Amino acid sequence: MFQVNMSSIPDLIKKKRDGETLSDDDVRAFVDAVTSELIQDAQTGAMLMAIWQKGMVVAETTALTREMMLSGEVMSWPKEWAGLMVDKHSTGGVGDKVSLVLAPALAACGCKVPMISGRGLAHTGGTLDKLESIPGFNIHQSTEQIHNILDSVGCCIVGQTKRLVPADRVLYSLRDATSTVDSLPLITGSIISKKGAESLAALVLDVKFGKAALYKDLESAKELAQSMVNVGNGLGIRTGAVLSRMDTVIGRCVGNSLEVIESLETLKGNGPDDLMELVTTLGGILLMMTAAAPDLSEGRKRVADAVASGAALLRFQAMMEAQGVAKETARSLCSAHTDYFTVLRKSEHQTELVTSADGVVTDIDGLVLAQVLHKLGAGRSKVGEPINHSVGAELLVSLGQKVQKGHPWLRLHYEAPPPTPDQMSGLQSAVTVMTNTHTPTHTLVHEVLLPN
Repeated sequence: MFQVNMSSIPDLIKKKRDGETLSDDDVRAFVDAVTSELIQDAQTGAMLMAIWQKGMVVAETTALTREMMLSGEVMSWPKEWAGLMVDKHSTGGVGDKVSLVLAPALAACGCKVPMISGRGLAHTGGTLDKLESIPGFNIHQSTEQIHNILDSVGCCIVGQTKRLVPADRVLYSLRDATSTVDSLPLITGSIISKKGAESLAALVLDVKFGKAALYKDLESAKELAQSMVNVGNGLGIRTGAVLSRMDTVIGRCVGNSLEVIESLETLKGNGPDDLMELVTTLGGILLMMTAAAPDLSEGRKRVADAVASGAALLRFQAMMEAQGVAKETARSLCSAHTDYFTVLRKSEHQTELVTSADGVVTDIDGLVLAQVLHKLGAGRSKVGEPINHSVGAELLVSLGQKVQKGHPWLRLHYEAPPPTPDQMSGLQSAVTVMTNTHTPTHTLVHEVLLPN
């Protein structure tokens, strides 16, 4: 470990506060002090605020990310897997079940996918919560178990181990306490350090913008995407990004159990177009960046073929079994005509909402939907809170669909607490039906950023 001179920490804070650029050694001293807990929380908070106020140049952000990555275990893989290790990260959305389809599809294309995912917080759902709605699915796997699963299946989806990027755990909790969550260098460092610790050949980022995204406007989302692409490539990972719209729901289902069902239906070839657009674009970029496909359109086609042929479904089944799901349960979920609710928890109550006018469905506000479901128990407000996997909603209409007044547009799945009258009217306000309107186009991918 780099020897930290504790008397220099106030000097480093002052240097950043005054808008100077921190050297690689400065950044290393700070991160080492954080990791070894030799620094006071007040000092860490002061440095975070200085970074938030003054920003960082690309070289500083890259140094911060590298030192965070090196603060713990960095995974190593067999030589024969060189160039095959890939992953993706999404900035979070509503109904974002892309990972559940993409990881097995990439494995079916010959990649190795050591996907380290997160849990849901506030209105965005977490991949780990979705998978835990499958009885027996274990997201806690040791490094050795991850190796074995990648060897036999090609993909795994697991939680972060305590040994990976310990500096991020400290900084992440203090960012919340000091209102520095939305700092570009700190977001970049947090995301890319964790992916860097996976020792990837290629990484694709799904950076969302719109009503139901972290960034409401394209410009801010593009700034974050560019920052992460620069730093990822600076660490030697071929990194690309997609800027995608996040206004409504991805696919038709929101909520943990319901999203697993929709993912399985997608893997069986019955997936919604918007979800498949994201899966094939993100997967196609990774195949192109690892030279497994000559260009993006061929990459997209290979990912789509892996899903259409059923090869991705078989990988998902094998992944479930390798991560603790009983063989019979995994087979049942993956069989052609299954009743999913014999395996997955179904909510005690369902109710349908109907449209209040004739016309064309022009908008369904994903944020409103997610916020109500969150209050009904589908999400959590604090880390570690339990969630109800059965709570969710199914859209019964698509954007651009002609409907008559009284047509069911949403099926709500709930338990206790039941929705309040206010929440029901909030949900009802989420759908927009207009007469004399053109049909909106509903493609999600706005722009692709590739490494230089």
